[in-house]
Amino acid sequence: MKANVGGIDRILRIVVGLALIAATLAGALPVWGWIGVIPLATGLVGWCPLYTLIGVCTKKS
Repeated sequence: MKANVGGIDRILRIVVGLALIAATLAGALPVWGWIGVIPLATGLVGWCPLYTLIGVCTKKS
């Protein structure tokens, strides 16, 4: 697993993931809001499997 998610991308993924999870816990979103776990996890790890499949890398070398 080579890191392929850059700084701004990581921050946005973490913020969006936490927002979706928080909204779900608050009752503002239905169960599908738990999909926020995916951007949260990819933001924390710094690797996105979809980016690998399509050949995208937002991390500066």
